[in-house]
Amino acid sequence: MRILIADDHAVVRSGLSAVLQSSYPNAEIEEAADGETLIQKCAGNKFLLVITDISMPGHNGIEAIEKLCVAQPGLPVLVLSMHPENQYALRVMNAGAMGYVRKDATPEELLRAIDRILHGRKYISTAFAEKLAGQLSQSFGKIKIPHEHLSRRELQVMLQLAKGKSIQEIARELYIRSSTVSTYQARLMYKMGFERNIDLIRYVVDYGLAV
Repeated sequence: MRILIADDHAVVRSGLSAVLQSSYPNAEIEEAADGETLIQKCAGNKFLLVITDISMPGHNGIEAIEKLCVAQPGLPVLVLSMHPENQYALRVMNAGAMGYVRKDATPEELLRAIDRILHGRKYISTAFAEKLAGQLSQSFGKIKIPHEHLSRRELQVMLQLAKGKSIQEIARELYIRSSTVSTYQARLMYKMGFERNIDLIRYVVDYGLAV
C-alpha cells in the first residue's frame, strides 16, 4: 500500500504520516513539498492514494489534480486543505479529486474519508453535503452567475489567463494545442462580455476564484 502526501509544510506531512501509520502500519508513505514534485513522483510510481493540499509552490493543487487525472485516470486523490469547503470542494471534485477534508478535521474523519475513497466512493463532510442539498432545493429557477455559464475548460483557461500565463504556457499546462486555448479564450471573453484581459482579472479577483 503506497500513499503519497503532498504539502509544503513538513509538520503537516509528518502528522499525516503518523495518523496513516497508526491505521495502515504496512503502508509505504512518500512525501512531496510542492506541485512539481507531486506530479513527478506520480509519473514514475504507482500509488494507491494521493493526499494533497491546494496551495503549494509550483503547480497548485487544482492544477496538479487535473494533470494527474489526465495521466492516471482513476487515481484516488483526497484534498486536505485549510480553505472552507464552500470555496473549493466542488472545484477540486470537478478537477478530478474524490474527496475534500479540512485540516481542522479530526483524525477519525480523515480516516473515514480515506476508507470511503479507497472503496471507490467520493467524500465531503456531512455538514457540507446538507448545505449543498439546501442550496440545490432553493436554486431552481434562479439566474446563474456569469462564470457558471462557462464550460470546465473555459473556466480553466480563464483562471490561467488571470494569473498572467501566456497561451503557450496554458497549452502546456492543460496538454492541449495553443490554437485550442485561443478558441477557449475567445469563447469565454464573448460569454463573459470581457473586452480586455484586465476585465477578466478583475472578475476573477472580485469573485474570489483565484487560488
